[in-house]
Amino acid sequence: MTSPLFSIVTPVYDPPLRIFEETFASVLEQEHQDWEWVLVDDHSPTDDVRAFIRAHAATDPRVRLIERADNGHIVKASNDGVAAAQGEFLVFLDHDDLLVPTALKAMARHIALHDDTDYLYSDEDKADEDGTLHSPFRKPRWSPERLRGQMYTSHLSVMRTSLVREVGSFREGYDGSQDHDLALRVSERARRVVHVPQVLYHWRAIAGSAAADIDAKPYATIAGQRAVQDQLDRLGIAGRVEQGREPGRYVIQRDLDPDVRVSVIIPTLGGSALVFGERRVLVEETVRSLLAKTDHDNVEVVVVHDEPTPSSVLEVLRDIAGDKLVLEPYDKPFNFSEKCNVGALRATGDRLVFLNDDVEVISDRWLENLVGPLDEPDVGLTGAKLYFSDGSIQHAGHGYWGKHYHHPFRFRTRDDAGPFGELAVNREVTGVTAACAAIRRDVFIGIGGFSEALPSNFNDVDFCYKVTHHGYRTVWVANCELFHFESQTRDSAVQPWERHLVVRRWGIPDKDLYTPAAIASPMVDPHRLLDQQINQPARSRPTRGTASRANRTAKD
Repeated sequence: MTSPLFSIVTPVYDPPLRIFEETFASVLEQEHQDWEWVLVDDHSPTDDVRAFIRAHAATDPRVRLIERADNGHIVKASNDGVAAAQGEFLVFLDHDDLLVPTALKAMARHIALHDDTDYLYSDEDKADEDGTLHSPFRKPRWSPERLRGQMYTSHLSVMRTSLVREVGSFREGYDGSQDHDLALRVSERARRVVHVPQVLYHWRAIAGSAAADIDAKPYATIAGQRAVQDQLDRLGIAGRVEQGREPGRYVIQRDLDPDVRVSVIIPTLGGSALVFGERRVLVEETVRSLLAKTDHDNVEVVVVHDEPTPSSVLEVLRDIAGDKLVLEPYDKPFNFSEKCNVGALRATGDRLVFLNDDVEVISDRWLENLVGPLDEPDVGLTGAKLYFSDGSIQHAGHGYWGKHYHHPFRFRTRDDAGPFGELAVNREVTGVTAACAAIRRDVFIGIGGFSEALPSNFNDVDFCYKVTHHGYRTVWVANCELFHFESQTRDSAVQPWERHLVVRRWGIPDKDLYTPAAIASPMVDPHRLLDQQINQPARSRPTRGTASRANRTAKD
C-alpha cells in the first residue's frame, strides 16, 4: 500500500458534536484526495464524537481513530497521532477548526515545486460559531526572527513527518505553546520553509478558545517564553526572553560579548535645532544619549564632520565621549554615502553602526539589541524603531509596492502594536533606514559599502538591496527605540535621476518581500499583493528612499 502524501493529525477531546461535524466535513471536502486522517481521542468523557468517528472510519479507510485509555492532554495525544502517521507530511488540524476545500491541494502544489521543502504554513482567519469569517492574518514570507517574537506561522502548518520525528515531536511541559516549540525546532533543521500566501485555515473563535481570547490559556505564554529561550540556548544566541506587553508576544534582550568592538559612525555639520521647546546642538545629544543608554563599554564614536562644524561643538563632544571619540574631518561637497564610507574606513570596530546626528536614544540597552542579531552569520543588517518628536512612528522598516518606496506604519502611535503585533516584535524586513542601522564590517566591505553615486537620497535603498542580494537577512529591532528629529512635513526633494538609478540597478518595486506591512498603506490592496508573493527573487526588492535633512548630513 502506497503511503499518502498527507497525514492529518487531530487530537480530540469532547468538542461540541455540531462543531466537530463541520470540522469533519471540511476534511472530506478536500479537492486533493491523497490523505489519511489520524484522530486521537484523548479519553473524552462522552462517547458522541468517538461514535461519530467510528461510523465514518468503518466506511472510509482513510479515517483512523486512536482511543487513548487515559487523558494525557494535547502533547501526548498529538504525539500518538504523529507516531501513527503514515504520510510524508503532517497536517495539524484542531478538532474544532476548518480547512478550506483547496487547503491540501495548495500545499501539494508548493511541495511539488521544491523537493527540499520541509515546512509550509499558510495564511489564516477566524470563524465564529455561526460560521462568520473575519480577522484575516496575511503573513510574511519566512521570518525566523518574528517566530521568536510570536507564533505567527501557526495555522495551517504542514511539516515533513521524518523531520518532526527527528526533533522529538511535541515536548512535554509546553502545553499551550507546544506548536510554537515544535515550529522553532523544526525550522532550525528545515532545508526550506515556505509561506503559502492563501487563507487555507479558519481558526474557530468560540468561548474559551485561544482564538477568541488569548488570555484563556495564560500558561501558554509562559511555555512560549521558555520555548523561545530554549532556541536561543540551542543556537548559542546570547540573550534572554521576556514577556511582551501583550500575551503571546516576546521581547528578546540581546547580550554583546565585551570583546566585540562597536564603532558608531555619525556624519555631522554640527547644526542646531529647536527640540522639545529648547535649542540644542543635535550631535551633542546624539552622542550623549547613545553612550548613556548602553552597558557595552567597547565602543568608539566616529564623528565625520564637515569643515563648517564649530570647534566649540567638537570640544563638547570630546568632553562627552572622552577617549571613545574619533574625529574625522570631511572637506568635500556634501555626499552622505561618502561620509559614511569614510567613517567606516576610519573605524576600528568589528560592528559598524550608522547613526544620524539628529537622533536621541530612548531605550536602554539599545546598542546590545541593535547589534546583537549580527552575531547570527546570516543576519547582515539591522535597524531600529524611530519616532518623530511627538511620539508617532517615523520608521518601522522599509516596504515597497506599486512602483514606489514606503515607510509602512508611519505616524502610528508609539503604543500601537500594529496588525497582529507587527510593531511589537522583531522581524525580518525588506530594508531599514540608514538613520540608525548596524552591520558587520565584513558584510559592509563585501557589499561595497554605500554607493557614492547616490550622495543624498536612496543610498540606503541601494544599500539594503545589496545586503539582500548577497543572501543576508535584514532584521528590524522593535526594542531599539530612538527619537528622530526630522520634519514630519518637509519636502523630501528627491530628484528623478536618483530613483531612476536605483530602478535601473534593481528593477521596479512591485511586490514586497514582507508584504503584510502593506496593510498600513491605503494606496494598495494588500491582499492582492500577498496572493502574488511567492519566493520572489532577491533582485526585485527595493526599499523606500529617503531625503537628506536641511543641514545635508542626515538620512531619513
